[in-house]
Amino acid sequence: MAGIVTYIRESFGELKNNVSWPTWAEAQSLTVLVAVFSIIFSLAIWGVDTVFSKVITAYFQWIK
Repeated sequence: MAGIVTYIRESFGELKNNVSWPTWAEAQSLTVLVAVFSIIFSLAIWGVDTVFSKVITAYFQWIK
């Protein structure tokens, strides 16, 4: 149990002293950037999935 407590204590010390945190403005702009790219990427995956679905459906109707 002492190992877990030591690990948690050292982790908090690492986060407090050695991590460079972004400013609030940087965090907001990076959050918006991630959200925009997530939406774009999900739309691209949806489009490819739709095209493949139609191609596979057309193929199986053609060989029927």
